Amino acid sequence: MTEDLNQDICKEDTYKHLYDSYATELHNYLYYKFGESCNPNDKTQDAFVKLWENCKKVVFSKARGFLYKVANNMVLNDLKHRKVVLRYQKEKPVDRTNENPEFLMEEEQYFKKYQQTLAKLSEEQRVAFMLNKVEGKKHEEIAQILGVTRKVVEYRIYSAFKVLREELENFRIK
Repeated sequence: MTEDLNQDICKEDTYKHLYDSYATELHNYLYYKFGESCNPNDKTQDAFVKLWENCKKVVFSKARGFLYKVANNMVLNDLKHRKVVLRYQKEKPVDRTNENPEFLMEEEQYFKKYQQTLAKLSEEQRVAFMLNKVEGKKHEEIAQILGVTRKVVEYRIYSAFKVLREELENFRIK
């Protein structure tokens, strides 16, 4: 009996003996208690990993109880997590914002005015502006696409900015 108490679980042969003795038994316990959905194979393996990580702290005679307790707690934690996930899946996302209706209406009106102002730009200005601000192309790339010089592209973009600033209040684009 005292020989069992002095056995070191961190020794490979002792650990292997524990695994051979209790792995199937622990798997069956988890399977019968919680079913296949709790992944008894994985939980059994995880419990033995925990035993290995804590081999210095666990006495040989308490190893079986440690394995059962750890595996049981892992399954219970997993089930608790699943309940939380299911609860949040059942809740429908809120289909509203914290913005008031007046702000939303103003935003819609501003967007319409922005589209109208873009329509007032010449085709050259609009194309250069949209390539730069919407597609993120650099002035040199736009010049190559349009077959003009970089200075012409810069002039078209800046003149489009000028028109947009004059027509729209608080117009700013980065």
